[in-house]
Amino acid sequence: MRVGFVGLGDQGAPIAQRIVGAGFECAVWARRAEALDPFRDGPARIAASLRDLGEGLDLLGTCVFDAAGARQVLFGPDGAAAAMPRGSVIAVHSTVSPAEIREIADEAADLGLRVLDAPVSGGAIKAARGELVTMVGGDARTLSECRPVFATFASQIVHLGDVGAGQKAKLINNAMLTAHIAVAADAFTLAAQLGLDRAALADVLRTGSGRSFGAEMVAATSGPQLAASQARPTLSKDVALLAELIAGNSPSVLLSVAQHLIDEWDAADA
Repeated sequence: MRVGFVGLGDQGAPIAQRIVGAGFECAVWARRAEALDPFRDGPARIAASLRDLGEGLDLLGTCVFDAAGARQVLFGPDGAAAAMPRGSVIAVHSTVSPAEIREIADEAADLGLRVLDAPVSGGAIKAARGELVTMVGGDARTLSECRPVFATFASQIVHLGDVGAGQKAKLINNAMLTAHIAVAADAFTLAAQLGLDRAALADVLRTGSGRSFGAEMVAATSGPQLAASQARPTLSKDVALLAELIAGNSPSVLLSVAQHLIDEWDAADA
C-alpha cells in the first residue's frame, strides 16, 4: 500500500517510523519543520503540502490532537482528502467524539473515500516498539486491507463495530486511565501520611494486584509535573467527550472519579 501520514507528534512520529521501517512506500507531512527531521534522510518522502501528500495514496493516517485538526488536514484549504484517489482509506488515529468521526466519514464519502475510526493507546514508547492497541470502527473488509499497516505499530488490533465504535472504546479507556491516576495520587498521599516509602510502594504497585498504568505514571513523576504534561490537555479533552457522550444516562462512577482529577488540576490553576 502507498501510505501517507500526518500528525508527527510524540505518538504519531514513532507510528510513522514503524510504517516506514516495515518497508511501506510512505509520504509524511507536518506543519513544524522540526517534526520532519527524523524523516529527512529517507526512505519516506516528505510531501510539499497536504494536497501533495494525498495524491496517489491508498491509506492516509492522521494523528492530530482533535477533530478540528483532523478536519483541517483533511478538508481544509489545500486539504489532503480532495487529492486522494476514490476508494482510498483515511484512518483517523486521533481521539474525537463518535459524532465527529461519523461526520468526517460522511464528508469523506462524498469524495469517494472510506474512513476507519482507529484511535490508538499506549503512548510513544509502545508506539516505537510496535505495541500499541488500535481500536477500530468501520467496515471489516476495509480493516482487512489496512491491517498489515496497522500491524507495524500495533500488537493488538480490535474491531469494535461501525464507525464511532472505536472512539467509544477509546474514551472509556482514557477515562479509566484518568481515574487510575486520581486513585493512585490519593494512594501515594495516603502512603506518605502512613510513613511508607514512596519508591518502595511504587515497587509493590508495579507487580501487585493494584497495578495500573496510571499508578506507574504517578510513581514516576510529581503531581505538578503530570499536570503540566501533555497528559492534561489530552485527558481533559477525552473526559469531556465521554461526559458529552453519556449525558442523560445513569451517573457513572468512572466518569465521576476521572472528572475529580480534572477538577483538581483546574483548581490548582485558579
